[in-house]
Amino acid sequence: MTWAVLVPIILVSLLKIVVTCMPTGTVNWLIRKFETHSRLDVKEVTVTIGDNRLEDEEKLQIINQFNEGIFIKKHYIHPGNEQLFLRPEISGIPIVIEFLQGDETVFVYSYNDRIDVVKQRRKKVIAYSLISDSLQSSSLAIRAS
Repeated sequence: MTWAVLVPIILVSLLKIVVTCMPTGTVNWLIRKFETHSRLDVKEVTVTIGDNRLEDEEKLQIINQFNEGIFIKKHYIHPGNEQLFLRPEISGIPIVIEFLQGDETVFVYSYNDRIDVVKQRRKKVIAYSLISDSLQSSSLAIRAS
């Protein structure tokens, strides 16, 4: 009987110590794994507006403005309605950001009051809104809408 009580107490105590004393690198990895609005690296992505592939300064400007965006809210996507978010009718031409490694694509739709971001990885689609004054007023974003 005492072993039935003592062993779970020891195991729970060890689990508590491990969870509360994780290294910073592990905690950062866990946070990055589950964050919705992740930061983009210029070397890992290609940026396209319509049929025009952006290079150098324009690409760097779009990526920096996207990274500075403030997350507003996540949109729930009902199963079967993914295409409504991937190709909205009233949005204009999106800024398409494709990752060089992996099969993830980010569609950025600019509006006057917000930026809608739709991430597609394989068959999974995630949609959320941002506020980025510089990206909303950018000449590149205006050209896209």
